[in-house]
Amino acid sequence: MIAHFDYPARGEKPAVKLTWYQGGKQPELLTPEQKEKWKNGVLFIGEKGQLLSDYSRHVLLPEEKYKDFARPEPFIPNSIGHHKEWILACKTGSPTTCNFDYSGALTETVLLGNVAFRAGEKIEWNDKKLRAKNSKKAEEYIQHHYRKGWKI
Repeated sequence: MIAHFDYPARGEKPAVKLTWYQGGKQPELLTPEQKEKWKNGVLFIGEKGQLLSDYSRHVLLPEEKYKDFARPEPFIPNSIGHHKEWILACKTGSPTTCNFDYSGALTETVLLGNVAFRAGEKIEWNDKKLRAKNSKKAEEYIQHHYRKGWKI
């Protein structure tokens, strides 16, 4: 599946386009060699170049143009791992590296790609009401409907 997301401009922040590739699909922008080396990750596309990144690798593209680039010193501490962070946060209340303010919105986004795919149509999302503005078909996948006699 390939899902496209369009976010409108907000104040001084410009509009953003996000494309999510799932199930082995990859951007056509990558060379065959890059596709083989990068089975998952994120490709940020800017006006002057691109950043291809995963949890442990970060490459500026085109590599020839940025071969002399000096990386800044990291300022976010390394994660002890998703599961360990989660357990530690539950036990102590300590923050995680990727908190719910960030991860919740990211999860909502990719799940909405699945909703649109299953509904078979583009959806326009109302993030305040947690509803698709334009798709009755999407409702079936957004809110689970329990059988009679069962509820939470």
